[in-house]
Amino acid sequence: MKNKTLWIIVITFLIVVVIITAFFLKEKKLPWVEENEITPYVPPLGEVLPTATFFSPSAVTPTIEPDLVWIDPELPDSLLDQLAGMDFLQTTERQEDAATALFIGDDNPVIYWVFAAAAPFPTVSDGITLDSIQSAWQGGKNPLAPNLPIFLAQETRDILTIYWGEPAPNTVEVITPDDLSQQAWSQQPSLVIVPFEELTPDWKVLEVDGTSPLEQKFDSGSYGLSVPISAAGFDPNIFQEITSNRDPNKFTSVVLTGVTALVRATAWTMELEGINYPARDILPYLIEADILHISNEVPFAEGCSYPDPGQKDLSFCSDIRYIELMETIGTDVVELTGDHFGDYGPDAMLYTLEMYNQRGWPYYGGGADRADAQEPVLFEHNGNKIAFLGCNAKGGGYATANIGYPGAVACDFPIMIGQIKELREEGYLPIATFQHFEYYTYLAQPDQIRDARTLANAGAVIVSGSQAHQPQAFEIRGESFIHHGLGNLFFDQIYEIPPHTASAFIDRHIFYNGKHISTELLTIKFVDFARARPMTPAERDVLLRTTFNASGW
Repeated sequence: MKNKTLWIIVITFLIVVVIITAFFLKEKKLPWVEENEITPYVPPLGEVLPTATFFSPSAVTPTIEPDLVWIDPELPDSLLDQLAGMDFLQTTERQEDAATALFIGDDNPVIYWVFAAAAPFPTVSDGITLDSIQSAWQGGKNPLAPNLPIFLAQETRDILTIYWGEPAPNTVEVITPDDLSQQAWSQQPSLVIVPFEELTPDWKVLEVDGTSPLEQKFDSGSYGLSVPISAAGFDPNIFQEITSNRDPNKFTSVVLTGVTALVRATAWTMELEGINYPARDILPYLIEADILHISNEVPFAEGCSYPDPGQKDLSFCSDIRYIELMETIGTDVVELTGDHFGDYGPDAMLYTLEMYNQRGWPYYGGGADRADAQEPVLFEHNGNKIAFLGCNAKGGGYATANIGYPGAVACDFPIMIGQIKELREEGYLPIATFQHFEYYTYLAQPDQIRDARTLANAGAVIVSGSQAHQPQAFEIRGESFIHHGLGNLFFDQIYEIPPHTASAFIDRHIFYNGKHISTELLTIKFVDFARARPMTPAERDVLLRTTFNASGW
């Protein structure tokens, strides 16, 4: 009982002490600290005080979401369309919220957007320098047309401005894409800058510092008119699926050539110098093609006699060994519309067809019978669907293909028009070639023009004359490119009168993403009965001016 009373007294005492202390502190403050006095703590030497972090609403760093990406809205429209189809991308319009960004710049290029320096097709100059283009951009003279601005579309101007800076006043002129060609052609000479994928056959693509985006082995990273598109941040690999506007997987080169006839003085020279001698200097022009066309007019025949360079009669055959030349140059398709395919009768023709079949070379414009000869040859390469068809416009004894009989096939225009239209409906781009009447003139003659336009109007994207022994004129009609005559590839007419047979074209046509976008004219000069070489710049200048003038340009 005593202990209980003692505990009650002690607890009561403690409560009273707490109440008195609280009251004293409230009214009197701390007795050892004067009012408003602050006594700072001075740490001993060497002691480090902890650092406090203070935040204000304006200084708070936003939370970055690692999955969010920012895509520069100034990127090319076709690239933005491509990105819009990538459903896995989680995009934001606020760059500061994104962990990864895609933009124009050279921080970390993932692709290059390729532009072409171009001019109207009948332009003789083949190239310019990047320095001259950029000098014009900054206020200097246009390298092709000193009194004109550079023509381009608004999007091209915007992209180059981001990369190069704002152009000087009056150095560029923005023109709508639909009017760009008409404006440039009406003010020749003129210079345009156009995205690679928007090229059309009425432009000549110029080399920039010796490099063209039409080259098979094109390096976009080292080309002066490539604009880098960079990815940076948390996960730049997220953009690895995007493709450039110059995607090599959508690119196809088709090389068309003129007359091949491995006979007479050509064959005699081959016997002396070697079977592959005729292609020695122009082989790179031929083997680089994805599809190489050869118009071989003459049949191969066993027992064909040793060639006579002075042969007078025009009945020809080629030794079967000479097919090695066609193998060496990389032949992919053989045109058989030539006048001389039937010279050694049906056995030689069928034997020749079998030689082609053994090598996997499709042929057209001639065949085992009329139906075989009229059948188009179809290719699909890198998504480009290309068809070849052709005929002999002379007919008669030159075109012997018939029911049950081999040979070149005579032109049947209603059938060919129907074939071309059907091929277009199936997504093919038709190339139509002729063995026409042979005119020794740069000017295309009325019957050539009539027949070529007939097939172009039906939908052929290229119409080419394989018969000409000298270069002839061009036409560009809408989407159709017409070359009335290329000249010889392998034939012995170097000393013909007039002497224009010593010059010739090899036409390199570029297809991209299901369209024919450009033609490059390769020019050659014969040095003897069999061999040609690339032209010198001076020789090329003369040939281009002459044929462009004959074209009415």
